[in-house]
Amino acid sequence: MTIKVGDKLPSATFYIIGDNGPEPLASETVFAGKKVVFFALPGAFTPTCSQAHVPGFVVNADDILAKGVDTIVCMSVNDPFVMKAWGEQSNAEQLLMLSDGNAEFTKAIGLDADISVVGMGVRCGRFAMIVDDGVVKHLAIEAPKAFEVSSAEAIMAAL
Repeated sequence: MTIKVGDKLPSATFYIIGDNGPEPLASETVFAGKKVVFFALPGAFTPTCSQAHVPGFVVNADDILAKGVDTIVCMSVNDPFVMKAWGEQSNAEQLLMLSDGNAEFTKAIGLDADISVVGMGVRCGRFAMIVDDGVVKHLAIEAPKAFEVSSAEAIMAAL
């Protein structure tokens, strides 16, 4: 079942790179008591993700945060080392780059996409949401190969 507006996000463990390597980060830590703009995409260093999706949130981060958002999260089904490197290369210092390396969160919210046909396995579909204290307030799911409703500009208009 796909997550929808009004649903509480499931408990999950994401990963980030800390001082000693990969570290778990509980979803409750990310969402509890916070207003979060959360966007997810199929893969780090892929064309649309790297040339449009992440850059839009990097360029608009100050404006998004000024609208009362506590955290801007970028998540992908990549390992935490890749997410860290991608964030650094993208100048995404204001974004929290989360790894859902085993697609557990992605599958739990029903937004997984099997793109094995191009050698990428199970990934996350492209989407963005506004989450308030763990509850989905706005959800924008892209059609396959589309990039329209989950852009930084579209999410800013929804805030």
